Amino acid sequence: MGKISEILDLAKARGTALGRPYLGELTPQEAYDLLRLAPGAKIVDVRTRAEWDWVGRVEGSVEIEWNQYPGGVRNPNFLSELRRQVDPEALVMFLCRSGARSVGAATAATEAGYGSCYNILEGFEGDKDAHGHRNTTGGWRKAGLPWIQG
Repeated sequence: MGKISEILDLAKARGTALGRPYLGELTPQEAYDLLRLAPGAKIVDVRTRAEWDWVGRVEGSVEIEWNQYPGGVRNPNFLSELRRQVDPEALVMFLCRSGARSVGAATAATEAGYGSCYNILEGFEGDKDAHGHRNTTGGWRKAGLPWIQG
């Protein structure tokens, strides 16, 4: 339990520093460690179907679009899909492309009564580098964590 507490304490400190309304901010490696160590922990990948299909997936994650593809319109069923697929008592870690949409998803889930919500910093692909490319300066894939491509 020590490693779990250590990770969650770091995440909480980051979240507090950023003024987040949910419990904290995790690095991709910390999220992966929690997925392996914390019973019932879930990653909710809030990217679009196109991103899952064309860019890659975190195997075993719950996939619920935050914004729908095509069009980028907010998914009006996000919370109902979350309630159907994820226990509100679970430790829930939200993942998107670069860690921005997942902030909105973690906030909405917290406001809907999920008590253990975290954002995954850097997301799946990380931020763009000086050349406008992702997957070079951060993110789940750059960290060498397990993923699959469809």
